[in-house]
Amino acid sequence: MCQVIVNVPNEVLYDTHMSTAEATAFARKMVALGYYTRSNVSIGYCAEIAGLTEEEFMMFLGENHIDIFRFEDDGELMRDVANA
Repeated sequence: MCQVIVNVPNEVLYDTHMSTAEATAFARKMVALGYYTRSNVSIGYCAEIAGLTEEEFMMFLGENHIDIFRFEDDGELMRDVANA
């Protein structure tokens, strides 16, 4: 597993009233969100990056208005519904 270090100025932590642990959790979630939305990394891997369960990560996606269902077009959605 790869480890990434992000330097956050102490002033940012002060301004946001975040502890180091909260800033770390925030950064992990944002990285996972970016991988999910921009790189099509799976929910499972993104949940692992975020330090959440898959269910918690899906809830996090919903809180950020990110749809977990991705369809190329309306036809793909309709075919999926028909096959359900």
